[in-house]
Amino acid sequence: MTAVPGSPPTGRAKLADVAKLAGVSVGTASKALNGSGRMRPETRQRVLAAVEELDFRPNQHAQSLHTGRSWTVGLMTTDGIGRFSTPVLLGAEDALGAGKISVLLCDTRGDSIREQHHLRNLMDRRVDGIIVTGRRTDPRPPLKGIEPIPTVYALSPSTDPQDISVVSDDRSGAHLAVEHLLATGRTRIAHVTGPAHHAAARDRAHHTVELLTRSSLELATGRVHFGEWSEAWGRRAAEAVLRTAPDTDAFFCGNDQIARGVADALRENGHDVPGRVAIVGYDNWDIMALACRPPLTTIDTDLAEIGRQAALRLLDAIESEPQPGLHTVPCRLVVREST
Repeated sequence: MTAVPGSPPTGRAKLADVAKLAGVSVGTASKALNGSGRMRPETRQRVLAAVEELDFRPNQHAQSLHTGRSWTVGLMTTDGIGRFSTPVLLGAEDALGAGKISVLLCDTRGDSIREQHHLRNLMDRRVDGIIVTGRRTDPRPPLKGIEPIPTVYALSPSTDPQDISVVSDDRSGAHLAVEHLLATGRTRIAHVTGPAHHAAARDRAHHTVELLTRSSLELATGRVHFGEWSEAWGRRAAEAVLRTAPDTDAFFCGNDQIARGVADALRENGHDVPGRVAIVGYDNWDIMALACRPPLTTIDTDLAEIGRQAALRLLDAIESEPQPGLHTVPCRLVVREST
C-alpha cells in the first residue's frame, strides 16, 4: 500500500516524526514531552496532538540513560481517605502527564516511620522530584535527608520558608463567602467551624472577623463557634446560635459537612433557607454540597489547581529554576440555592 502524502509514517513513530507533524524542531518536541523548557501552550498542545495521532511511545530507558532522569515523581500524602489528596494528585498528573512523567503514590497515614520507609523507596527509585500533600492546611516539618531531590509541598505547607509550598488562599475564600452574604443583605452572620487547633478553622475564622469588622459589623453571637468537622456539630451549633441570637440571618460554615448539619437543623426547626436564613459552606465537596437541602452555596478551594501548580513548580525546580516560598491558589464562590 502506498502512503498518502502528508499522512503519518508507517511503523513505530520516532521523535522526528512527531516534530515534523507538529511543525516544530526535534528539540522543541523533546522539551514538550519532557515537561521542560518554556513554550507557548498551543505549541505544546500541537506536539501532544501529534503524539496521539502517531501513537508515539518514547523509549524511557534510553531517555533515562541520556538525561540521568527516571521520569518519575513521588507523591507522598497523609490523607489515606483521599478526600483532599486525590484531587491534588489528579491535578498534578494533568501537568506531569504532558511530559509522560509517572507518579508514584505513597500513603504515610501520618506515621513518621512509614514516611521514612516510603522516602527511602523513592530515593532508591531515583525519582526526579517529590510532591508532599495531606488532608490539613497546617504547616508540616520538611522531609529530612532529601536535599538533592527537588520537593514541593501542596496544601500542607512546609514550615521552612525556603521550601516551595502551594496552598489554598483561605483569606480570599473567607472574604468571598462573607462578601456574598453581605451582598444578599445579610448582616447578622454566625460563623460555625472546626477545631480551633486546626489552621483551616483558625484562619477562616480570623479572615471572617476581619472582613466583618471592616464592614462595621460583628458576628451574630459575638464569637466564633469552634467545634468539629461534622454534620452533628453543625446541627448542635445551629440550635445554640439561634437560642443566643434568634435574629441571625446567615451562617458561614468552615466546611460543607458543618453546613449540611446547619441546614438540617434549620429545616427541622421550621426556618426557611434561604428566605429566613442563608448558608454558605466551604470546600465544594459535591457529596455534601449537592445532597444538602437546599443545595449548598460554598467555597471551592480548587484542589486540582493546587496539584497542577505544585507539579509545574516541581518541573521548574527539576530544571534548576526553583521558586521558593509560599504560593497561593485563589478560591472561587459556587452559588447554589442555600443563598
